[in-house]
Amino acid sequence: MSLFGLGSEHSAPKKNAPSGSKGAQLKQHIDSTLGSGNLREAVRLPPGEDLNEWLAVNTVDFFNQVNLLYGTLAEFCTADNCPTMTAGPKYEYRWADGVQIKKPIEVSAPKYIEYLMDWIESQLDDESIFPQKLGVPFPPNFKEVVKTIFKRLFRVYAHIYHSHFQKIVSLKEEAHLNTCFKHFILFTSEFGLIDKKELAPLQDLIESIIPS
Repeated sequence: MSLFGLGSEHSAPKKNAPSGSKGAQLKQHIDSTLGSGNLREAVRLPPGEDLNEWLAVNTVDFFNQVNLLYGTLAEFCTADNCPTMTAGPKYEYRWADGVQIKKPIEVSAPKYIEYLMDWIESQLDDESIFPQKLGVPFPPNFKEVVKTIFKRLFRVYAHIYHSHFQKIVSLKEEAHLNTCFKHFILFTSEFGLIDKKELAPLQDLIESIIPS
């Protein structure tokens, strides 16, 4: 089976886009522009659309995408193979959610990513953050929540590239991973969602995508 084939036993259920006033139409817009192959065009806010709606729909999409990418790698990313959540020798990530785990703890990469995906899912399911009903406003700190989600999703990409890329190459799936990552980086760059220092583990790759 393709490394990125749908229906992996490791993948969590796919999240649906927020219904909101524009959710379904915006999801269609994403799919149609992605289908054209123009990733730069696909990330831009459609004229006349609400920024928060656009961020919300894309946040769900990117969560699903990263969840699927990692889920199909899970058998190779184990506590024995990846005892800490790293992105190369210089970068180690420790987990804290500020609620149940307030002080960052060192955990294996699969445990970190399990915590991370569960935390993002809880944000997406919280209707006070991601409204599901027509006309319900987004909270004032919505973009900050989105930025935290994207910062943490980036760490999954960083771990995949540094720890599992050879496996992806051996399965001839690097082109798909690179396309997904390029879409992710173009979107976060368009809306200033990840601080530059957070991008350091993959800086060379990012510069090849978005020349400075």
